[in-house]
Amino acid sequence: MKNHKKQLAESAMEDERKYRAPALEKGLDILELLARNGSPMTTSQMAATLGRSVSELFRMVLALEYRGYIVASPEGREGYMLTNKLFTLGIAQGSARSLLEAALPAMKELSREVGQSCHLVVASGDQIVVVARIESATDLGFSVRVGYRRRLIDTNSGLLLYGLATPEVQANWLPQLKDSARDDPERIDAFLTKSAAAAERGYIQSPSEFVAGVTDTCMPIMGMQGAVASLIVPFIAIKQQKVTAEQVLDALRIAVTKIAEALNDDGR
Repeated sequence: MKNHKKQLAESAMEDERKYRAPALEKGLDILELLARNGSPMTTSQMAATLGRSVSELFRMVLALEYRGYIVASPEGREGYMLTNKLFTLGIAQGSARSLLEAALPAMKELSREVGQSCHLVVASGDQIVVVARIESATDLGFSVRVGYRRRLIDTNSGLLLYGLATPEVQANWLPQLKDSARDDPERIDAFLTKSAAAAERGYIQSPSEFVAGVTDTCMPIMGMQGAVASLIVPFIAIKQQKVTAEQVLDALRIAVTKIAEALNDDGR
């Protein structure tokens, strides 16, 4: 029996050695680190965080930059940041294309009607990511760039996406969310409470926690298996416009209904 267990353990170790690709793993470590961090990092910072030497990562960083996956920060800060290349590859998948095809016409109509920008958000691991936006056609407006990421537990979209997910999806998500907030476990309890309340209400309309003067109006796009995305209007009060935050809420409700109907029709 002991010999059999030993053989199984040796076989498992052999399989692990056989399928390991150290260079690829270093590249993936860098991409995942930059995605989690959300701000530019130098090669030295990456090495320290990943527990590797600078020399180990140097050539990999250059290769990722050459292939267009990362770029030197254009903001006058040292370090590298992700480009939208991985995002573009992800959008090439059928489900993402279907979502954008269903959403963009309704988003354009919504933006024209309310004179504000809007953006579409989906979940990506323990984060949310902006996958589409329509800027306001007026001279003034506020918009969020495509590819923008933030921890799911820090956003209104995250509250709705989690609260309106199926129990199975929530069970898969929860360990990731707890890991992302391991230094602040009370935040998870607060998130779960707020998420349940947001799901019951069906929308969120509240002042932005990140930008003064912006009111986030956020509604879920419902699919066959719960919320698949969230549509947000970052409302700013413009004196020349007569559209109110309440009217934005009504227009947003119509838009998400149209998108959900288009998605569900496409899935039949």
